[in-house]
Amino acid sequence: MFDLHLVRHGESTWNTLGLAQGHNDLAELTSRGLRQAAETAARFSGHPVRALYASDLRRARQTAAAFAGVLGLPVFADGRLRERSLGVLEGTAAMAVDPALTGLAGGRVTDPDARPAGGESVRDLYQRAAGFAEELAAAHDEDGGDQAGDVVVVAHGGTLRVLEAYLTGVPVGQMAWPPLENARVLRIPGYVMQSHLKSRGGIR
Repeated sequence: MFDLHLVRHGESTWNTLGLAQGHNDLAELTSRGLRQAAETAARFSGHPVRALYASDLRRARQTAAAFAGVLGLPVFADGRLRERSLGVLEGTAAMAVDPALTGLAGGRVTDPDARPAGGESVRDLYQRAAGFAEELAAAHDEDGGDQAGDVVVVAHGGTLRVLEAYLTGVPVGQMAWPPLENARVLRIPGYVMQSHLKSRGGIR
């Protein structure tokens, strides 16, 4: 059993422009975002961490690099940790996006199956992230406790929201969608046990 620390990437260039990012990989961290990454990583100095995972998108990899420097660990990049694909909406003004296309309104998931053209629904993202979570739990459970320390995962706002919901037993259709600032850390304690309990009930 270990604690899982979910970290959102630092401020990106598209965050400052207010653009919907999704799978688009043109954005990179701003100077402020690099500072946020470094400051958040520094909080883990001396903290026992066994493994470091990250989305393979640039803004997450740049953030994870700061953690790698502090922890002395390699970064395992995984495409399942990417942000929700927004298809044709990527690169458009986030505030102008019709909630009917995203299934998000009023800080909640209103339609988990809404999908912009060429993109993913919240349910798609939930299931993708859940697959990563279950594999992670199984991999670190198989070590029989031989490895000490927690696990850090660096990803995106949407990915972290669905991971937290899945691991705390919240079905996708009942999810809240609160603001999640850059470089925020969400802690999931006792991860292996919680994940295996969720797997018995399936992905909802």
